Amino acid sequence: MISKEKEQELTAVLEQFYKEVEIKAKETGHPEFAEQFKRSYGDTLKRTMAENPDGTVHVITGDIPAMWLRDSTAQVRPYLYLAARSTKLQELIGGVVQRQFFYLLVDPYANAFNNEPSGACWEKDFDDQNPWVWERKFEIDSLCYPIQLAWLLWKNTGYTAHLDENFRKGVQKILEVFHREQNHEERSEYRFVRNGSFYTDTLSREGKGALTRPDTGLIWSGFRPSDDACTYGYLIPSNMFAVVVLGYLSELAQEVLNDRKLAESAQNLGKEIHKAIEKYGHTKTEEFGEVYAYETDGYGMYHLMDDANVPSLLSIKYLGYPTDRKLAENTRNMILSEANPYYYKGKAASGIGSPHTPANYIWHIGMAMEGLTSDRRTVKESVLEKMIETTGSTGLMHEGFHADDPSRYTREWFSWANAMYCELLLDYLGYKIIS
Repeated sequence: MISKEKEQELTAVLEQFYKEVEIKAKETGHPEFAEQFKRSYGDTLKRTMAENPDGTVHVITGDIPAMWLRDSTAQVRPYLYLAARSTKLQELIGGVVQRQFFYLLVDPYANAFNNEPSGACWEKDFDDQNPWVWERKFEIDSLCYPIQLAWLLWKNTGYTAHLDENFRKGVQKILEVFHREQNHEERSEYRFVRNGSFYTDTLSREGKGALTRPDTGLIWSGFRPSDDACTYGYLIPSNMFAVVVLGYLSELAQEVLNDRKLAESAQNLGKEIHKAIEKYGHTKTEEFGEVYAYETDGYGMYHLMDDANVPSLLSIKYLGYPTDRKLAENTRNMILSEANPYYYKGKAASGIGSPHTPANYIWHIGMAMEGLTSDRRTVKESVLEKMIETTGSTGLMHEGFHADDPSRYTREWFSWANAMYCELLLDYLGYKIIS
């Protein structure tokens, strides 16, 4: 729970914001957008956050009681639109960042954590598993999201209390891991084997993962943002995200931390990865021309698909990755078509799903991202309408729902999806955050 002092101030700030959004939504002819916003926006704050005695904030995903480094950032990101108006909200978001970096120092290879060293876990995958760790799947984005949130909070409010000694230690640890995993074959000791499970929940070659070329400059990832195992170890959208956040880190090091060496290290690594993506990360197709691959092994094998979880190829513009416009357009055309094996069309909606959920299940996160990355206001409006229509009469967003029947869905309570609806609506209404 959040302290009463914070809760009282935040409730007042939120109520005023609801009125503001309601007026703007009515002006567009969609009062129902504001009704959905109020349900979704308050959900993360009221039901998922726990403030610890040290001021750090643990954020559960919804119906799973652990904190994912990825999800927790996405869950609080819509509050950045309001953070400049409230010091308590700045402190709260800062507390999330501080908790993330506490966890990163516990284990930079883990993706999800407990609020206490309880030993709770999705599966006990290691005999000596750290009691803080809920799951130890190495995913590049898990190390990117905390840097992104730290930078966004500073950039949009000027707040710096979260950029403390743990942040310094944490980003150094991130750089170490990134450098090590650029040569996973020869430098890394990370292994992940989940016995008696689906093949998507474990890594091949006794936990080492599929063979990758060691001299590309790309960072290896064991798992995708969906928590599914990578088919090929170089996950291009996550490497793109790393390029962006390394730029953020360089700026923070230069402007706030006064650490020129750290700034240069982050900047140089970002440039190296960007060059590698542009060399190894795309390939030619007959129908769409040159496109980015979702994954590659560096030897010439490519996986052409997209997954609704972010970072994704659909989110290139949202992430802020610098790329050739034509290449990005070709990629978008491919992944928003049935050339993408996880793009589904049905009676209720169309959009991108994930191999993480059953076939023909569209994700609300993917729908929101399609709207956020479109230049057309009519597309944003249409997506918002469809998102509301496909809640399965629950009034909240889900992980995935059947393209023909929204009453068939996965995850009753999935906070990230609710946050993405809020972010799309605020974007549609003209609210912007510096990103």
